[in-house]
Amino acid sequence: MNNTEKITREIMEFHKNIEKWFQGKAENKEALYQQILSGFSSEFTMINGDGKPVTLSLFSDWLPTVFGKFPERIVQVENIEVHHSDHHGLATYIETQTTEGVTNKRKSSAVFLVNEEKALWFHLIENWI
Repeated sequence: MNNTEKITREIMEFHKNIEKWFQGKAENKEALYQQILSGFSSEFTMINGDGKPVTLSLFSDWLPTVFGKFPERIVQVENIEVHHSDHHGLATYIETQTTEGVTNKRKSSAVFLVNEEKALWFHLIENWI
């Protein structure tokens, strides 16, 4: 699998899993929690759509508060573009979340650390559209 495929796969898998998390559809909640977090570098940071900084620690503490909170939420990703070197990648994409007929969109830019096995989220910036 090349680096573009690793990054694209990580983006798609994360959004599939976060949708399950929001909906509360996990056969094993702890396993899904660990699977979501396994895609992140321990040094992960992000700037969310409201312009607030979030660390991996804050993100991992927030996740349990939203498990099953949005049983009807649909999460979609489109327009993924990836550029990479041997060890890093930059991806942009559009994320759409729809909950009970209300839709919000964000354009995201993410930096990934790439190793032989996978791509790890390193930094993410979300901007509301």
